[in-house]
Order: sequence, then C-alpha cells, then structure tokens
Amino acid sequence: MAQHIARKRFGQHFLTDVHIIESICDAIDPKAGEAVIEIGPGLGALTLPLLKRIPAFSVIELDRDLAAKLRSRPGLDVIESDVLRVDFAALAALKGQRLRVCGNLPYNISTPILFHLLGFVEHVVDQHFMLQKEVVDRMAASPGCKDYGRLTVMLQWRYAIEAVFDVPPTAFDPPPRVNSAIVRMQPYAVPPVIDRVLFGEMVAVAFSQRRKLLRHSLGVWLTARGFDGVFNMQRRAEEVPVAEFIALAQALAKQVKVSEA
Repeated sequence: MAQHIARKRFGQHFLTDVHIIESICDAIDPKAGEAVIEIGPGLGALTLPLLKRIPAFSVIELDRDLAAKLRSRPGLDVIESDVLRVDFAALAALKGQRLRVCGNLPYNISTPILFHLLGFVEHVVDQHFMLQKEVVDRMAASPGCKDYGRLTVMLQWRYAIEAVFDVPPTAFDPPPRVNSAIVRMQPYAVPPVIDRVLFGEMVAVAFSQRRKLLRHSLGVWLTARGFDGVFNMQRRAEEVPVAEFIALAQALAKQVKVSEA
C-alpha cells in the first residue's frame, strides 16, 4: 500500500515484523471456506499473508482511506465501520456459518471490543487477537494473582483463553509504548447457563473494592437482594475462582425466580 501515516485517534500501530506475522497466521491456521473476519487490517500486514492461505475473507476497517485501498485487493470483502457497531450475528447469518475472528485490535478500545464480541459468542468458532500484553495477562490470569479481575471472570466464564506468544514493540511502526501478545479465545461448546446481566453486575460489584474483603462489597449487594445462601465472604474477589462466581450467580438467580413465583 502507499504511504499511510498512523492516526493516533484510531490507535494505529502497524505490524511490520515478517516472522511475527507468519507466526500469527500459523496460530490462526485459516482454511478455505471458513468465515474469517479480520478486525482492523490497517495496511494489510496480516491481511495479505492471510490472503495467501485462503482465497477470500472479510475485514472490518474504520479508517476510510485504508478501507478504500483494501477494496482494491481481490478476495477482500471490506466492511467500513466502527467494529463496536457491527452485528456479528447478522454477519454469521450472511456467511451461513460461525465466524473465525482475528486482528490487531486498537489498544485504546480493546476491552470494549472484547465485551462487544462477548454478546455474539454463540456465532463464533474462535478468536485470535493481538493485544496489549497487560490485557492478555489479565484475560488469562488465575485466581490469587494481581492480574485476576473483572475482565478475567467476564471472559473466562465463556471462553478457554490461551496466551500464545509475546510481541515486542519493535515489531510495529510506530512502536507502541507497551509490550503486546497474541491471545487465543475458544468459546466453550456447552457454557454454564447464567443470567448474563445479573452475572455482570455481580462481578462488577465484587471487584469494585479489590483491597477489601467481599463482605464489604458483594456481601452488602447480596444482602440487599435477600440472598440467604452460603458463600465465603472472608476473601477478596481476586481469590474466588470463576466457577464459584458462576455457581453464586446461578444460586442467586434460582432464589430470585422462586421468590417471584
């Protein structure tokens, strides 16, 4: 592509390291006929190598100048849009199959994108993203460590998450001020049945006062809702496994349902 100056408001950092790019393609391992969707193709650093492996796929690009250049590439279906406005369910219906989503996500809105995609998880086969390493560490964290938090629980209840490999700032132009990493997210085939809104509210409350015991935050919230079940509140939120948060949400939802009957 012709020279393009990275736009700060779009969080643009263009991947240039050929070895890293090929390693990402290997991790994705796309196959012809699959509904591959790349978010934020930029200058095509990942896009063009992917086109060598599969004949056609879709890209979502907000920058109209880059979108116009991408349209000149045979095999690319260019969706010029803010990814936060894209209906992935409709896209999967159009493709007639579930989606394989990938891309170098804009670091300044990576978390909103992850939560947006969570709403369409039933329509996704897997996701491979380049993200700030700090974010990937939080996504893949285990209970009891400082990286374990709301993002961890809200994603791990629905995905198996794997930090694949790290990417240094020197792999980009311009180099970001942070280290990056590739993450693989695979939705569970049979996820727990929970009230997503209730679960999200509960987890947000639990981590609202990270340094305090749960009895000061989640305990108060549960009491206000008349919860009479058993849950150890003499812990901090970061000590509670995802499975326990899920079980608590299910117990609370069941109690609420019984009380409303």
